[in-house]
Amino acid sequence: MDFQRLILFVIFSMSGVFLFQAWQKENAPPKPIVPIVAPAEKKGDVPTATAPGAGSVPTASGASAAAPASGAVPGATAPATGAGEVFTVKTDLFEAKINTLGGVIEEVALKDHRDGADKSKPYYVLMKTKDRTHVAQSGLIGAGLPNHNTTYSKVSTNTDMGASATLEVRLSAPNTGGGKTDLVYTFKRGSYIVDVTYDITNGSDAAISPTAYFHLHRDIKVTGSENGMVGIFHGPIVYNDTDKYKKVDFKDIEKAKKNLYTANTDNGWVGMVEHYFVNAWLPKAGMKREVYTTKEEGDIYRAGLKTAVGSIAAGTTAKVEVPIYLGPQEQDKLKAAAPGLDIVVDYGIFSFLAAPMFSLLQWFHGLVGNWGWAIILLTILIKGVFYPLNATAGRSMGKMKLVGPKLKELQTRYADDKAKLNTEMMALYKKEKINPLGGCLPVVVQIPVFISLYWVLIAAVELRHAPWALWIHDLSGPDPFYVLPVLYGITAFLQSKLQPPAPGMDPMQQKVLQYMPVAFAAMFFFFPAGLVLYWTVSNILQIAQQWNINRVLEKEKTLVVTAAKR
Repeated sequence: MDFQRLILFVIFSMSGVFLFQAWQKENAPPKPIVPIVAPAEKKGDVPTATAPGAGSVPTASGASAAAPASGAVPGATAPATGAGEVFTVKTDLFEAKINTLGGVIEEVALKDHRDGADKSKPYYVLMKTKDRTHVAQSGLIGAGLPNHNTTYSKVSTNTDMGASATLEVRLSAPNTGGGKTDLVYTFKRGSYIVDVTYDITNGSDAAISPTAYFHLHRDIKVTGSENGMVGIFHGPIVYNDTDKYKKVDFKDIEKAKKNLYTANTDNGWVGMVEHYFVNAWLPKAGMKREVYTTKEEGDIYRAGLKTAVGSIAAGTTAKVEVPIYLGPQEQDKLKAAAPGLDIVVDYGIFSFLAAPMFSLLQWFHGLVGNWGWAIILLTILIKGVFYPLNATAGRSMGKMKLVGPKLKELQTRYADDKAKLNTEMMALYKKEKINPLGGCLPVVVQIPVFISLYWVLIAAVELRHAPWALWIHDLSGPDPFYVLPVLYGITAFLQSKLQPPAPGMDPMQQKVLQYMPVAFAAMFFFFPAGLVLYWTVSNILQIAQQWNINRVLEKEKTLVVTAAKR
């Protein structure tokens, strides 16, 4: 099997998988919404949405000194009818909308990242509309303490960061037993991390032992994935030192599967991931917590954690803080935010190759300031690394082309004796020092590189909507005018012309093989422009290398013939 046939086989196989995924995504029937009957609340459970009267202060059910049992989150009942004030917080990186009803973060609009369908709009990593639900909720479990159904009062008057380094937004609610609880959001310049803090003042006559909970509350709709060929995971994610990175499928939560992850731990984080973006609660190491993932009414799910605040004596104040990351999967920011958070960038099975490849791509981008040119430089580097292997394969293929007439003569002479034909062909290969499989090994070695680069180009948010030059304004999306796929088809056809025909292949099969890349170029109409750019440049470099090898071999053959005549 020569280079061209093997690489086409690999590409076709990958494309078939991606096309099937896209077809499933487009044609899958809508899931029926089956109401979940809400069970009775248990002591220490995260409170569900209730229907408080306007301005009332609903209480959480059951105080507990320790975190409750894993997964003991009841299904949701009727949504809260009380209406709070929704106000906007402005920072240098995003605008957030917070509702005084529950202190819920209902919307986060990123300033530097645009919507996939309408680039005039920002991308929303959190939102609450009639069509979408993806919000950050938190609260306290304990008799008379506020939760995400409580109506808070907005204490802070300034909600615009302006030129400041930080911005603190404070909400406050009374505890029914006495005292108050302040919910404080702290925003920092240049950061997608928001510190979420509860300041709990016990004004009662006895000690209290609340449990704090922090979770993301969202539907199952896929967002952020603009390339229909991509099978990127969307849903809850859990990380800790024991399990490392765990993806938790919505279906497994619905089926109440056990042991999906280690629930009780003192490290790690929990969140929701989608293509290019992630939201995650990041408790500090050493804080004992219980992670939970639950299904609510309809297609709404929760992923979060609970942590015991500890005993708060009468007349004293305690504090509990858990930061939340709300933003893009920018790897430098993810690494700085929490251990393991950068793993959410999904590079597939060849992450060990893709991660350093992205680092190289990022380094080239730092040199040239353009992701398209960085891809071209990376392509040249990869070709340089594999030059010795490709040169060996190229010489083998070049020699195969030179002995083509002799092979054809053998095929004609021994057309009726296949065993003799194979024997004579092997003898010819030995005489000419040709390895008929010499073109396979370099391709096999490079296949993981091709796949890794594919995942880098479709998983790295840094390349999302990144322009290259002229008509290419988004390297993560298809070429709008199909210029690159056409160029790929031309270069692939020229490359096939340089390949020798396989022994025993009839003229019609040879023609099909030569024109197959042209037909395959149509598949590239739907591939990310950055990936097609890589393959096109790779083909050009391969053509140049093979042409030079063929030229050298022709000279060597001429010298041998001349010497023989003497």
